Amino acid sequence: MPDNGPQAFSTSRLDALPLDVAHADEMAAVLADPSLYAYTGGAPEDTDTLRARYARQSAGSPDPAELWWNWVLRVRTDGCLAGYVQATVRGSRAEIAWVLGGAWQGRGYAKEAAAGLVEHLRDGGRVRTVLAHIHPAHAASAAVATAAGLAPTEVWEDGEVRWRRDLSGGAAGQAEQPE
Repeated sequence: MPDNGPQAFSTSRLDALPLDVAHADEMAAVLADPSLYAYTGGAPEDTDTLRARYARQSAGSPDPAELWWNWVLRVRTDGCLAGYVQATVRGSRAEIAWVLGGAWQGRGYAKEAAAGLVEHLRDGGRVRTVLAHIHPAHAASAAVATAAGLAPTEVWEDGEVRWRRDLSGGAAGQAEQPE
């Protein structure tokens, strides 16, 4: 995957499109449910705030050693945006996250998107380790991480468990030392 930004990818039902400021209008509605922030903190953002955040994210990290790759998820059957996936890449490690709007939850889209993202990162050849941080009470996110091949580690960060997948053939949840 080139360093100049994320490349689009698809799964069986979803198209992951590189984030663009133009997505803010539709995504503000997708992300408007306050319950989406129960485990991660924060609150829904209005369209203007989201547009400004998307402009910053699309511009990329100010740290040249870190890449910000962000995608919105479009459900192919209806053309609607349903959420997003993202990867922050440092060297050969990517820290990933996913959020699906409430109207699209319970249909397997998050599992499909996260698994598709991990495969996309693996196929790009740069990423060797995928990490995610999940609140220990967030069973749905744990199920998504499991579907993407990640496993919990013994490492905790900011009250969340670090999940890991080694893309170069090692055990997914292998013991890892805190950084």
